[in-house]
Amino acid sequence: MTENVRVRFAPSPTGPLHIGGVRTALFNYLFAKKHNGTFVLRIEDTDQTRYVANAEQYIIDALKWCNIPFDEGPGNNEKFGPYRQSERKELYKTYATELIDKDWAYYAFDTTEELDAHRKNHEENGKTFTYNWHNREKLNSSLALSADEVKAKLAAGDKYVVRFKTPQDETLILEDEIRGKIKIDTNVLDDKVLFKSDGMPTYHLANIVDDHLMEISHVIRGEEWLPSLPLHVLLYRAFDWESPKFAHLPLILKPVGKGKLSKRDGDKLGFPVFPLEYTNEKSGDVSRGYKEDGYFNDAFINMLALLGWNPGTEQEIFSLEELVDAFDLSRVSKSGAKFSPDKTNWFNQQYLQQKTNEELTTLYTPILSEKGITTDVEYTTKVVSLIKERATFVADFWELSSFFFVNPTEYDEKAAKKQWKDTTGALMEELTTVISKIEDFTIENTQIDIKGWITAKEIGFGKVMQPLRLSLVGKLAGPDLFDIMTMIGKENTIARIKNAIKKLS
Repeated sequence: MTENVRVRFAPSPTGPLHIGGVRTALFNYLFAKKHNGTFVLRIEDTDQTRYVANAEQYIIDALKWCNIPFDEGPGNNEKFGPYRQSERKELYKTYATELIDKDWAYYAFDTTEELDAHRKNHEENGKTFTYNWHNREKLNSSLALSADEVKAKLAAGDKYVVRFKTPQDETLILEDEIRGKIKIDTNVLDDKVLFKSDGMPTYHLANIVDDHLMEISHVIRGEEWLPSLPLHVLLYRAFDWESPKFAHLPLILKPVGKGKLSKRDGDKLGFPVFPLEYTNEKSGDVSRGYKEDGYFNDAFINMLALLGWNPGTEQEIFSLEELVDAFDLSRVSKSGAKFSPDKTNWFNQQYLQQKTNEELTTLYTPILSEKGITTDVEYTTKVVSLIKERATFVADFWELSSFFFVNPTEYDEKAAKKQWKDTTGALMEELTTVISKIEDFTIENTQIDIKGWITAKEIGFGKVMQPLRLSLVGKLAGPDLFDIMTMIGKENTIARIKNAIKKLS
């Protein structure tokens, strides 16, 4: 690809950034970096009624955590700034006027009451009211009024919107990089509002003007914008501008496979749908985030990349650099991608296993500190090496390893009932004598002496090893028993066995 690739992620600051939005940002980023291009962040805040004050910073923080930073955007390399549409509003009126002058748009003075009356009348006759070619010259618009009447209305300050004048009797052939050719009959399209009575542009006008002025080469966005594609292509034609290439990404679907993934699905099934925790400033409600739930950002991004895109190989684990190298729009699916909480956890587990014991120890130490545990780094690192294979999150470490730091005071009732028999106490007492005689308390020595003792007594290993595990851990879980014994030391091993005998016999 020889052209200068420039893509943009253009969210509206109306609340937290959904993972569908993060994926759109990610695919734009991957495409830009694959082609040595530029990734632009633009804040589309033309809808002031839904604007949320802390949403823009949330978007920026989320992209930063995901490690997909923007090359241009608010406060960063503002080559084509400003990058907030609310700061560009004077610009859009000029372009709306240009379209009117070119006969590609017109003033519509219809009041809300007038439009409601038209809709009601159509409904009563079993029809749907559409503002377009078949009635625009009969309604309260500059197409139906004389030039003097229009001038008088504007001079009087009558409220108006600017509508696009959609061509009649034309078949549009549209190209989508993912979906191929799309045919649209212009007669079924309505005349969308481009400029509102409050002096702000609608998404359609602002979007096209900004993409042109910011020299965007590829518009990669969610499929919910596919119905807007005909209008956007026509707007480029109306302005005599070269159109960018368009690609519409598939939806991220609910885990059940039907319908778009929503926050409600996450609340119901117990997983986040936002990258970072979000607090609603008005209600005070807190929404969970992947970061705060303990997911690694690289695992989160790896999972998202494979929702609706596949590399054409069996590979599932990708670094960001590998994703950039492998990404291709031609391998993005047309159909929706089903979200799987279990698969997301699997990705996190894979990334956890790839991290060094030292890295994980650094992450685990604050959790130990919160529980009042003070221990040396070398010991904690050894503990981490023994238990990390069973973990999905660093937060799992405490449950998997607490017995390395504190003596168990309670014992799994079901396990105790099954494993601790009438003769077990005496057997464990004898075992403490065996352990006390081991001078060099290494894994090898403890194995030889304890296994030798069990063999000599001609009893099943389970009769000793299961109660021993229950004594040391408090339940029938954990890594190799001889690892545990040598880690906690001979004296503590004996003390734990004696305490179990006292409580369980």
